[in-house]
Amino acid sequence: MRLSDLAPAAGSNKKNKRVGRGPGSGHGKTACKGHKGQKARTGGGTKPGFEGGQMPLHRRLPKRGFTSIFRKEYAVANLSDLDRIDGSVITPETLIENGLVRKIKDGVKILGNGEINKPLTIKAHAFSTSAKDKIIKAGGSVELIQDSKVKTQN
Repeated sequence: MRLSDLAPAAGSNKKNKRVGRGPGSGHGKTACKGHKGQKARTGGGTKPGFEGGQMPLHRRLPKRGFTSIFRKEYAVANLSDLDRIDGSVITPETLIENGLVRKIKDGVKILGNGEINKPLTIKAHAFSTSAKDKIIKAGGSVELIQDSKVKTQN
């Protein structure tokens, strides 16, 4: 077998409809576009969402809510995930190395989903109340990272 012998499976490739190539083709004269009108013209058709001049749906519906410019977007990790990591001190760098967090934008937040069985010192930018309680109950400590300063809570 040579490269020149390769061909697609029978019936898998369909020939394009060649329009406007004379009356013998069956697609001549108006090139399958019917007679006159907007859709027969070059660049014809309407924009997505156009409803024939009626006020479009996206403009009829009211605006709701807003986007806060102060919102912090935390990368999150659960206690159930932290329990699997070896070591006694867990930092945002440790979470990245272990693949629990991909990209840190505004910091790392630890959530209280799951249980923790060993005493850990966890450094993060935010903690949920349940996570903080579970870590302290297990004999660990919580360290809050705030712009290059670390606050310890036992």
